[in-house]
Amino acid sequence: EIIEFPILKLNGRTMEIESTFHMYVQPVVHPQLTPFCTELTGIIQAMVDGQPSLQQVLERVDEWMAKEGLLDPNVKSIFVTCGDWDLKVMLPGQCQYLGLPVADYFKQWINLKKGSSPGTASGTSCYQSEEAQRKENTPGVKAYSFAMGCWPKNGLLDMNKGLSLQHIGRPHSGIDDCKNIANIMKTLAYRGFIFKQTSKPF
Repeated sequence: EIIEFPILKLNGRTMEIESTFHMYVQPVVHPQLTPFCTELTGIIQAMVDGQPSLQQVLERVDEWMAKEGLLDPNVKSIFVTCGDWDLKVMLPGQCQYLGLPVADYFKQWINLKKGSSPGTASGTSCYQSEEAQRKENTPGVKAYSFAMGCWPKNGLLDMNKGLSLQHIGRPHSGIDDCKNIANIMKTLAYRGFIFKQTSKPF
């Protein structure tokens, strides 16, 4: 069940964070957090008690998206995730269970594990700048599955390690995961990688 909803707005040119959306969500299916959940995420019961429902949070996401200009048809934007689970399974599954609509902007995304190099493990192809092509055989500058056919089994931890980046915050904290994704994207973009949508229409 979704208990945290974090989004960072990243400038596609500077790769800097421009805005943050972050809310905790009151669980309704399992209102009492398990010790495992708290140990995994660092979220305790007091952080979700009395928080808005998922429906209310999604309404506020829409308001934030509009305020940031991300709903303007002339503005290009897309979500970036570490894996497909969040937007392909978790969010639509819970929305279906609760009878909530899923906004169209949640139906396309870039899976950072797949979408940052040519010929990844999934077969997704992306474009590279000439600078990136020149650097591709230089030790230390390849991306992950990204590089050498090595799939990041431990997700962001492996990605950070492979790119010699310090992991930010706590693993499985939603907002910290977003910060790590942003940092990885900035690093890859600086090295010449261009990102491409990996999700398929559904």
